[in-house]
Amino acid sequence: SSRICVGLQFAVRELHRGFRHYLVFRASLEASHREAKLHSANLGLRFLLELAALAGLALWAAGFASGPIRFVLAAAAVLVAGVLWTVFAVPDDPSRSGTAPVPVPGAVRLLLEFAILFGGAWGFRAAGFTDFAIVLAGLIVVHYALWTERIVWLLRQ
Repeated sequence: SSRICVGLQFAVRELHRGFRHYLVFRASLEASHREAKLHSANLGLRFLLELAALAGLALWAAGFASGPIRFVLAAAAVLVAGVLWTVFAVPDDPSRSGTAPVPVPGAVRLLLEFAILFGGAWGFRAAGFTDFAIVLAGLIVVHYALWTERIVWLLRQ
């Protein structure tokens, strides 16, 4: 009878320990799932920020002229920003394809990103869309605050 009690106690302890391990594993899995969702959402935000930056730069450039030439200036601003964004990259950047037509240090790439993204916000401000410019600049800050590991990675390159 005492052997049965000891056996039952052992079985209950093992079940309890197994259940605790399951709960830890499940919490870890849920945390990584939340991180993956946050990362995906931040990548979506980044894409929208890039598009908004190009629009802001186009608005800014179009403000230098009137008539059809303003469209040429707007297209030129978008083209220049797009070429800079695409060509100057850090080799093996995990947020990109990994290729770098013109390899640059991580700090240079980070400054380029800041210049284009915040330049787009400034473009909206210069075009008279101050409230949108402030919101855009705030979202840029949020984006980089959520992606501090990329900033650290870039600064180490």
